[in-house]
Order: sequence, then structure tokens, then C-alpha cells
Amino acid sequence: MASASAHQMSLGSLADITGEFNGGSYKIDHRDTNALLSIRLSANTSFYAQPGAMVAMSSEVTLKGKFKFSFKKMFTGGEMSQSTFTGPGEIILAPPIWGDIVPIQVDAGIEWNVGKGGFLAMTDGVIKDTKSQGLGKGLFSGEGFFVNRISGVGIFFVTSIGAIVQRNLKEGEQWIVDNGHLVAWTCPYTLERSGGGFISGRHADEGLVCRFTGPGIVLIQSRNPEALSAWIVGQRPSG
Repeated sequence: MASASAHQMSLGSLADITGEFNGGSYKIDHRDTNALLSIRLSANTSFYAQPGAMVAMSSEVTLKGKFKFSFKKMFTGGEMSQSTFTGPGEIILAPPIWGDIVPIQVDAGIEWNVGKGGFLAMTDGVIKDTKSQGLGKGLFSGEGFFVNRISGVGIFFVTSIGAIVQRNLKEGEQWIVDNGHLVAWTCPYTLERSGGGFISGRHADEGLVCRFTGPGIVLIQSRNPEALSAWIVGQRPSG
């Protein structure tokens, strides 16, 4: 857990984030909501990213797009494509909308869950799979029926709408998060109405929150995608 928490001090500032991984290095800059992820790869080192995330790359880098069809991924909501970059050279990546990018170190025995739209890229050695949340969380958590499950050893990068805030929870400590603000987490949660009580029936469509219980780490984003979409629609001229 210590390595995952090492980035916490960078989350509260706009300072560049730099680091190294086996076979390469990275830099995250322009963190004033226009974040870019720059990757430098040694020869024969592979790096993986969401399709469409590439902004630019040096001519020496080899890019392959893989389509991995399987019935499991089709029914579990897993992504069936990814971009694979092989060095030597440099890659510049960006998320589809304004926000921040944060690196997370994955160690053996630790699993992360990443919400809808939160995953951006990963180093070799990281394993990304899909995990079912069950019917209740799938319908009402705001993250869909399936989330990305991250394990292995290496670094993966998450992105957000707005800033990213990290909270480290102690054993038994609880933290309540609005269901539209989740980015990534390592501890379990239950769904409740914002006024208290577990969700039930048809009245569970408003004011839902996620109650996390430690130990673990929770990353949230400062903007709610649905609220942002509603605001943009409201700014359009009437008629």
C-alpha cells in the first residue's frame, strides 16, 4: 500500500509527476485539467493504452491495435481492443476529456477497481480484467455492471473529469462518496441513499452514495460526468 500512497502529495498540486518503470519512464504535465502522459520506452519494451489515447509518437515506436474477441468479454462488458506500443521511442497520450492523470503502483497481492472511463494506460506486468459488481451496484453505482480489475506488478494510469482526490482509510474507517465521483478504489463499499439507509426498489434512482469501509484507498474525481453533461446541455440556446 505504501507505494500506491506515494503519489498522494502530488494530487493536491499542479506539479509535474515523473517516474520510472522497468524499461521506461513517464512524465505527467499540463495538469491544469489538460493533462498529458509522456512515455519513453527502451528497445523492445511494451506499453498498453486505451484505443484512441495516442496524441503523438516518435517514428521508431511500433504501434499495434489488438482486437481480442471472446464471449466472456462480450457478456461481461470487457474491452475487446487495446493499443500496444513497443519501443524504443516516445509516446504522448491523453484522455478524451479535460481532467487529471495519476499513476498508481500495483504490487503483488493488491487489487484495484477502476470505474467507468477511469483507465488510461499500463506498463507491462499489469493485468487488466473485468469484474462483475452484481445487479444492485451495476444498476445504481454509476459505474455499470462491470468495472476494471487491476492486478499484477507495475504501474497503471487513471484519468478523471476534474481533479483527483485520494483518501487512505484505516481499518474500520468509513468514507461516503457520491456515486458519480468514483475513479478507483481498493476497499469494499455498500450503496445507500444519501439520507441514510440501503437502496431498495424503484426509489433508488436519486441521491445515491457509496459507503466505503477501510482499510484501503479511494480515488475520487471532483466533477460528476452526469452533472457536467446536464450543465452543458443547459447552456445551449433554447429553440
